[in-house]
Amino acid sequence: MFKDKHVLVTGAAGFVGANLVQRLISLGAKLRATIHKKDPIILDKRIEYVRCDLLHMDDCKRVVSGMEYVFMCAANTSGAAVIASTPLVHVTPNIIMNSQMLEAAYFAKVKKFIWLSSNVVYPPTGSRPVKEEGMFNGDPYDAYFGVGWMKRYTEILCKLYSQRLQNPIKTVVLRPSNIYGPYDDFDFATSHVMAATLRKVIERHSPIKIWGRGEDIRDLIYIDDFIDALILAAEKVETFEPINIGLGKGYSIKEILRMALEIDGYAEAEVVYEPSKPSMIPIRLIDVSKAEQVLGFKAKIDVREGIRKTIAWYRKTHKAIS
Repeated sequence: MFKDKHVLVTGAAGFVGANLVQRLISLGAKLRATIHKKDPIILDKRIEYVRCDLLHMDDCKRVVSGMEYVFMCAANTSGAAVIASTPLVHVTPNIIMNSQMLEAAYFAKVKKFIWLSSNVVYPPTGSRPVKEEGMFNGDPYDAYFGVGWMKRYTEILCKLYSQRLQNPIKTVVLRPSNIYGPYDDFDFATSHVMAATLRKVIERHSPIKIWGRGEDIRDLIYIDDFIDALILAAEKVETFEPINIGLGKGYSIKEILRMALEIDGYAEAEVVYEPSKPSMIPIRLIDVSKAEQVLGFKAKIDVREGIRKTIAWYRKTHKAIS
């Protein structure tokens, strides 16, 4: 589908953006990719990199010009610690970027706009995997109240552009679980739980400090699997129909750490749990049956294999990209 198509990937120096750029180039797309403060990660003469600030509407209009497909991977992101201390940090900049990029893409007559939502849009559901239609059954978790409502609002914008305007633009919305793998953010100040945990193991921290009691449960999906789902959704979804993307199985932080220690041979590690630190979401499981039904997608890489691959990649490359 993407061979010789004009495709824009925003946020190409980020985790998902870099992996998506790499995949789209292999599929023969005529690729434009935006970067902001960071330099490109994937260096290839076939990629047209544009340094810009998507908080400025003129830049949004410039980068969507002539594009057929837009993958909106640019976002203001961080880890749990930053969100806990500054709940507004991701609200305003993301609303501005998402709103302006949707408007710019609409007036540029882009064929399809693909946007990444999040599982933080959902209210607490305990141990029950949440289905897509459960988003408005309550507020998001308190710790992600601002981010959750920002994501919800942007989903409604996507619905507006795809269903409530003349000459609508097709919008595709995915709600991923916790993504991890090569090119993830491993900076302790901004990283998510998997990247932070793996780095502590690789660097032989002593002790390894874990927020909370290690009992929080997450669905984790390896980046290659997520990119598979992203490409499939861009190809197959023709109407506004948000879809959960995940492994379909949950693991506690303790289980993740135990696997990482075993895989990387750090048997003597001392682990210290810090129950005074905040627990962001005690348990988050998502129902992934719709992805299988609509996209024919099922994740292939289990968590143990994903951890092994990520550790191997980090050991090989982290110095070169730090």
